Amino acid sequence: MKEILMMKLESCPYCHQALDMMEELKREQPEYKNIPVKMVNEDEDTELSESLDYWYVPTFYVDGKKLHEGVPTKEKIKKVFEGALKE
Repeated sequence: MKEILMMKLESCPYCHQALDMMEELKREQPEYKNIPVKMVNEDEDTELSESLDYWYVPTFYVDGKKLHEGVPTKEKIKKVFEGALKE
């Protein structure tokens, strides 16, 4: 199991939607609850946000690989969780 890195902004409505979808998926798939998620506000950690290749939030990375960027859907967030479960 790998950690998920989520780049976000507090003012981003899509980030809030993604967080809601993540919680919903965790209720539906209990194994997702054990996946570590590091949430980083790009305004607070500018060094990290400038080192990554993305334009839109939310953006999700697993093991250094970008798995999703921009407007979330439940299916896309599920793929991020599944990517974190792969060994």
